[in-house]
Amino acid sequence: MAFHAEGLVAIVVFYLAILAVGIWAAWKTKNTSSEGDRSEAIIVGGRDIGLLVGGFTMTATWVGGGYINGTAEAVYVPGYGLAWAQAPIGYSLSLVLGGLFFAKPMRSKGYVTMLDPFQQLYGKRMGGLLFIPALMGEMFWAAAIFSALGATISVIIDINVNISVIISALIATLYTLVGGLYSVAYTDVVQLFCIFLGLWISVPFAMSHPAVTDIGLTAVHQVHQAPWLGSINSLDIYTWLDNFLLLTLGGIPWQAYFQRVLSSSSATYAQVLSFLAAFGCLVMALPAVLIGAIGASTAWNETEYGFPDPMTKKEADMILPIVLQYLCPVYISFFGLGAVSAAVMSSADSSILSASSMFARNIYQLSFRQNASDREIVWVMRITVFLFGASATAMALLASSVYGLWYLSSDLVYIIIFPQLLCVLFIKGTNTYGAIAGYLFGLVLRITGGEPYLYLQPLIYYPGCYPDENNIYIQRFPFKTLAMLTSFFTNIIVSYLAKYLFESGTLPPKLDFLDAVVARYSREHMDKATLVKSDNIVLNELAPVNPRHSLTLSSTFTNKEAFNYVDSSPELSNTEDN
Repeated sequence: MAFHAEGLVAIVVFYLAILAVGIWAAWKTKNTSSEGDRSEAIIVGGRDIGLLVGGFTMTATWVGGGYINGTAEAVYVPGYGLAWAQAPIGYSLSLVLGGLFFAKPMRSKGYVTMLDPFQQLYGKRMGGLLFIPALMGEMFWAAAIFSALGATISVIIDINVNISVIISALIATLYTLVGGLYSVAYTDVVQLFCIFLGLWISVPFAMSHPAVTDIGLTAVHQVHQAPWLGSINSLDIYTWLDNFLLLTLGGIPWQAYFQRVLSSSSATYAQVLSFLAAFGCLVMALPAVLIGAIGASTAWNETEYGFPDPMTKKEADMILPIVLQYLCPVYISFFGLGAVSAAVMSSADSSILSASSMFARNIYQLSFRQNASDREIVWVMRITVFLFGASATAMALLASSVYGLWYLSSDLVYIIIFPQLLCVLFIKGTNTYGAIAGYLFGLVLRITGGEPYLYLQPLIYYPGCYPDENNIYIQRFPFKTLAMLTSFFTNIIVSYLAKYLFESGTLPPKLDFLDAVVARYSREHMDKATLVKSDNIVLNELAPVNPRHSLTLSSTFTNKEAFNYVDSSPELSNTEDN
């Protein structure tokens, strides 16, 4: 394969443009935020992200390299096809459900990160435990898409994979480091435009290639391979449902999503952003679906790719860059490469910022340094952005099973964090004992179900399991959803059982070692309550203590609008002032 200097120049120009936008957004943040609320400006953008920028950044967070590459791959792979391309519908429904049920309570209470309500109700220990799967999900996701980007660039312009990964990661980390959410949000606008333009420009050229059969014909008839519409066998229905629920419900409890929700100017705007992003995800998936269909409709032996086809060469996961490279003119393939690069960076920067926000806020500040100054928190965030970015890059370069690790960690987000989020927001009476029990039960059930991507054999063989070509057993039973439901109900049952045993006197108060039932004002609660009274920390989301409110932990995480308004929209505020 020849080295394409023009392609390299195009990528350099694109990266410099993205970096310039990111630095401009960082400058804008510095000039519009006061010194006292700098950390809040970095984490939630000062809570003034508008509908246009917010809609773009929330859409771009989901429409990443894995999203468009994975959708094209699912449509292309024989025997799967469009029927198994679940990400567009699954993530769109996830955003709709998030907007309907989760965005309003989270934004109305003025939380700063997704982990705030957990630490408010369950304490800092439980917040630390939940940080682990949340961090794993964000980091392995970033590593997986960095890895995909390196492979994509190497296919089209034939440069070293490691160099492309390192440079891409450095650019994304740099503008995230200097500007926080503002830089991520404004670069997402540019990146989403590049994704849309780059892929849609490529589709007509690829479709008109002489080796490509009419995709309307190959959708329902076998020409070069099985029809790309695909089908779902009766034996695979439960697997399909399990994966679909994982995408739909497991797509909600991510800091990358709630960071955009909490950056909205009001709870109503947060809901609207979710609905706009759901529509955006569907629209942005269309060119990826078409490219997968084109790949399935191509006689590859009639192209420069040659024989055998990408599926036989085990390059199905690279079908999108392969179509761009071999079915499009050279200058058009560079546009498509820019689209893939933009998609990767738009997701990677969000994951890195999300991980550093949770660490700085929920681990460093609320658990260890409750009197830390705003300047100190900002520097902790900058250091962790660099460290997490470097870690994701190292995993992309060194780990051979990054995708397997990401699949497992995303399962943990669905199985552990989602049921905990349901309980903390909607189920009254749950406590730390139930949360820990639910966490452990869900974790054990997921790990004992095995993971083929990591060559992890199951310890529990559910009905319908079968060995693959590597003799690793595949589960057909929806054991992930079973583990999620078990975690959810375990939390509720153990919480109410612990409450009954302590309040009835069956267990003595001294056994309440987590101070979750008996001790109303535990040491941990009082430590957190000092956040509200501290003169050393100025965070806008913290409410001043009013004499008519008891000094409880809830005041640590709520602001005035949480006490006075259900919705803090500008329209309502103006009405009340008048």
